[in-house]
Amino acid sequence: MGIFPDEVILQILARLPVKPLFKTKTVCKLWYRLVSDKYFIKLYNEVSAKNPMVLIETSGSPESRSSLVCVDNLRGVSEVLLDFLKDRVKVRASCNGLLCCSSIPDKGVYYVCNPMTRDFKLLPRCRERPVTRFYPDGEATLVGLACDVSKNKFNVVLAGYHRTFGHRPDGTFICLIFDSDSNKWKKFVSHRDDHFTHMNKNQVVFVNGALHWLTGSCSYILALDLDYDVWRKISLPDEVSYGAGNRVYLLDSDGCLSLIQISDAWMNIWVMKDYEKEVWYMVDRVSLRCIRGLVPGIFPIAQTGECIFLATHKQVLVYHQKSRVWKEMYSVKNSASLPLWFSAYAFRSTIFPSD
Repeated sequence: MGIFPDEVILQILARLPVKPLFKTKTVCKLWYRLVSDKYFIKLYNEVSAKNPMVLIETSGSPESRSSLVCVDNLRGVSEVLLDFLKDRVKVRASCNGLLCCSSIPDKGVYYVCNPMTRDFKLLPRCRERPVTRFYPDGEATLVGLACDVSKNKFNVVLAGYHRTFGHRPDGTFICLIFDSDSNKWKKFVSHRDDHFTHMNKNQVVFVNGALHWLTGSCSYILALDLDYDVWRKISLPDEVSYGAGNRVYLLDSDGCLSLIQISDAWMNIWVMKDYEKEVWYMVDRVSLRCIRGLVPGIFPIAQTGECIFLATHKQVLVYHQKSRVWKEMYSVKNSASLPLWFSAYAFRSTIFPSD
């Protein structure tokens, strides 16, 4: 035994960012095996779940490789490159440390990657016929990524309205699901009449074995149960009203569904503590007086029980719930073409076993 007990060393290593952690593999044989040890991976992922981050897709020139800005509550701001994909891509979804990206030049090509370890998987092309393309532009209305680190598996969901070539959409809602265990796509069809805003599409939440989207009218949450391939509706808290200056957003809070309601002066935070009975609790009510000028253009992106990340046109702020302190974490100095919130995703650093 060295100066520190083994468990203390594991706790220290579990708090390192992924890149420095992988460099420790050269120290000794024990540390080399560590990053593929099930106990350590579980410990690392549990620790990292308490440290939310925000990934922001930066808009460069059309020819440039995709890059991301990572805003980390503990370690500040860093750049994350997706050059290892050897393609120009757009981030479509984020879940538990993995990203789902679609190819910009080659429609229908999707990747799932861990930007920290630079591991990735090119998904097999779906055999869906071109004449049954998604409406209106051939791209899925909803793209979801469900990453279950405890089971070492993930699902990618593409869902949207079907339109036969030359015809108007008929309300048929196609859902394609990729399963990493089988390495195959499956399809099921239903009839729906749901609509979604840009932020609704971005803020897909994976909890309790299901993917969740807030609908454009903010009247309910649409959930896809991945165990049974069925859609279901989840009610919002009775007190949540949409319109008249109120905006509502759906986030993950420590593995629970969370709604954040923003008005001119207040931010109300709701958490679904009982998923089966759909019981919501308001866990905090935050005055927005000290950031009043930013409120009309502020959007919550990620949270835990301790802090909330919010993005504006040019800034990323973090609100610490215990101290009730606001802090600017990142700002854009140049005139960005798109606001930061337009392409900001909740993220956390994860080791996802490759075997």
